[in-house]
Amino acid sequence: MYRFLLSARWIGFAIFVVLLAAICTRLGFWQMDKLQQRFDRNDAITKHFGADPVDLSTALPAGTEVDKSNEWTRVRATGTYDLDHQVTVKFSTRDGAPGVNVVTPLVLDSGAALLVDRGWMETQNNVSHPDVPDPATGEVTIEGWLRKDNGATGGAVRPNDGQVRAISSDGMADFVPYDLIDGYVNLQKQSPAPSAGLAVEPKPELGQGPHFFYALQWWFFALLAVVGYFWFARAEAKERRKPTRIDGFAAERQLVPTMGRGSEATEGRRPGEARRP
Repeated sequence: MYRFLLSARWIGFAIFVVLLAAICTRLGFWQMDKLQQRFDRNDAITKHFGADPVDLSTALPAGTEVDKSNEWTRVRATGTYDLDHQVTVKFSTRDGAPGVNVVTPLVLDSGAALLVDRGWMETQNNVSHPDVPDPATGEVTIEGWLRKDNGATGGAVRPNDGQVRAISSDGMADFVPYDLIDGYVNLQKQSPAPSAGLAVEPKPELGQGPHFFYALQWWFFALLAVVGYFWFARAEAKERRKPTRIDGFAAERQLVPTMGRGSEATEGRRPGEARRP
């Protein structure tokens, strides 16, 4: 009954189903791995936010990089803002409103500088040089969250007419005349107080995100592919059984007209001619 499954067409179909189910299953586990990473990130954020701020040199010794072990650490640093190399991050939105983030290098006593995301302001995306409020002049002490460079590359992180699309110390390296410390800081507090007009970065969302439900969807697609294969196989088997059935009633009806035509021919009458008395 199911020998047709050994045909080339059905073998190819089976291979396709197995590959599809395997890929969907793997994508489901990938989403679960992303979920675990999200939990680890939330734990790290909660731990760092529960601790007191530390000096930048303690959280990020010279020559080290920002990674998942020290990202979100609350740090403080003292230096002077360099407005000549300030950039804005365009296409930054909050609650659906367009705007820019303002990133200003903070030159430290060591001569190196730290990129500081001073905050966000609402402005139209088509404004190439928004009117950004200046920070306090002279030496300032800042406090904020240590962040990793954005993973973008190329023109997205290299300043163009004083604007970038993502924050990266690597992308800004050729734009400034001093060494840049890896990563950047989301400003939260400053002394003297920063100018009005910039909104500090809000606390990150600590939810689990959509990863769990995405995993369920991928696993459902894998199950659907397997069930679909057996459903189509069963439908094919049923279709192949239909031609082998002989309806006895239909066969009898086919024989009756043949017998009638033979009887009329035997009596010498044309088909349809009335019977002679």
